[in-house]
Amino acid sequence: MTAIENFIYQHEGEQRDILLYLHELLSEQNLLSKIRYKVPFYYGKSWICYLNPVKPDGVELAFIRGNELSNEQGLLDKKDRKMVAGITVTAIVDLPKTAVLEIIQEAILLDETVAYVPPGRRRKSE
Repeated sequence: MTAIENFIYQHEGEQRDILLYLHELLSEQNLLSKIRYKVPFYYGKSWICYLNPVKPDGVELAFIRGNELSNEQGLLDKKDRKMVAGITVTAIVDLPKTAVLEIIQEAILLDETVAYVPPGRRRKSE
């Protein structure tokens, strides 16, 4: 069993189901995964997103560069954060899969085409 699967199976009930569902969804996008900061992170060239269990039974799918995503679907919530934006899922049946896949694809495209610049630094073209 992988470290990600170990992480998922430490949780119970709906939270485990949501974690497993989102992990499979992200893995289908050919993203690599590793445990970082005690949660699963998914990456291509750089970190794209992570799964963060939230109490009591939810999971936040958080996008590292959420501030750079269009949020045309209106699902991303920054929660007073400058960069990260996420979607809190409390039930798989309520998850708009097509809209979530669009956000994941946009985040992957951003990762592939625009180099990540840490906060406080400027892109070379600026």
